[in-house]
Amino acid sequence: MAQVQNAQGVGNMWLDEARVTFKLAWPLVLAQLAQIGLSTSDVIMMGWLGPEFLGAGALAHSFMFFFLIFGMGLVTAVAPMMAKAIGEEDEVSVRRTVRQGFWVCIAFSTIVIPFMLQIDHIFLLLGQEPDIAVLAETYARVGAFQFYPFLLFAVMRSFLAAHNITMIVLLATLVGIVLNIIGNYGLMFGNFGLPRLELLGAGISTVIVHSATFLFALFYALALKRFKDYNLLQRFWKPDWQRFFDVIRVGVPIGFMLMAEVGMFSVAAFMMGWLSKPELAAHAIALQITAISFMVPLGISQATTVRVGICHGRRSPIGVMVAGWTNIAMGVGFMVFTCMLYILFPGFFVQFFLNPADPENVAAFNFAVTYIMIAGVFQLVDGGQVMAAASLRGLSDTKVPMAIALFGYWVVGIPVGYLLGFVFEWRGIGVWAGMALGLAVVAVLLTIRFAQREKLGLVHYG
Repeated sequence: MAQVQNAQGVGNMWLDEARVTFKLAWPLVLAQLAQIGLSTSDVIMMGWLGPEFLGAGALAHSFMFFFLIFGMGLVTAVAPMMAKAIGEEDEVSVRRTVRQGFWVCIAFSTIVIPFMLQIDHIFLLLGQEPDIAVLAETYARVGAFQFYPFLLFAVMRSFLAAHNITMIVLLATLVGIVLNIIGNYGLMFGNFGLPRLELLGAGISTVIVHSATFLFALFYALALKRFKDYNLLQRFWKPDWQRFFDVIRVGVPIGFMLMAEVGMFSVAAFMMGWLSKPELAAHAIALQITAISFMVPLGISQATTVRVGICHGRRSPIGVMVAGWTNIAMGVGFMVFTCMLYILFPGFFVQFFLNPADPENVAAFNFAVTYIMIAGVFQLVDGGQVMAAASLRGLSDTKVPMAIALFGYWVVGIPVGYLLGFVFEWRGIGVWAGMALGLAVVAVLLTIRFAQREKLGLVHYG
């Protein structure tokens, strides 16, 4: 009887964790979908300008996102740090972490933005066509300044999620989508009496939207009575170098890990640019479609880091186990569903970006359909790697996962993609196959590491 009761108790833990995770995660998932909706609306409307604008704008966005994602990983360090502090009931530590998260955002953005403003010269050095480089610079001229609000909002999102407040994150992002569509429609195409700025207009709209979402989340947090004692902005300019470097110490490996994956996709985009404009445009579309479905496990992964971090702060190895595996199962389970959709109905998704009836779009459309079918296969491993990484991140385990990511994406994914694409002449199919293999290697190794967390001393509370 005792064994039956114990089994029921363990079963209830899994169910309870699934309920808590779902309640915490679903607004974050929708917020991530809304977030990708911002870039998706950009890509769709760039496509209305023409394939060259689509290729150049998507390439510029991909290049900048390579650095944005590093910055996002850098400040994502505040999530496990705050979750652990909340588990330990240390309010002072939470306040210090938020403030220095802001400092890190500002410092990183100030360093990177001047580099982004040279994007046309960089693209020429990387072998892109001159007209593509010029168009890309048009978008980056203003779009580069999105670094400040984008990363500051990431800190606020982590702060609110750590306190189980996620609906406001969703609301802020939904408002951002509406503003972005309106801004693009006016500034890109010259509507509402505004000048037709094309890709420059898309960059301006992006900066405005990210600024609005950050300010929305910040003022909401400042207005809540439950957060008054934090005094988040009091003596904001007073340095707290210990916590500043704590954020960097935890965040840099996270940033490099995320950057390694996004970097693989960015390098793939450049390789597609070496092939042809239709293949580059098709790659941009396929990448955007798969990015949309990836937002679901990514949103769950943000909840995963919080849940595992809180259990870690409470010194509960059983809680860590249940939280980690429950979330991994949820993320991978969703990707099984998207895998089937992409393999069975690829053309359905591509038609939202390119009209197949237009003779100019036929080549790009057909390439995109093929890439989407391949992407359906690596949806499974992509979901697995992000969930396993988030579980390890909740334990503040970031250095080894970073090394695993660098190995999988840059030692396996990129070289194999180049080999299959250019040496074996599989072209775009080979590039995508290489990315899939890189993702698979990282997913397997990270999952094994989480499974052996106790042997590795990651949850040793002795």
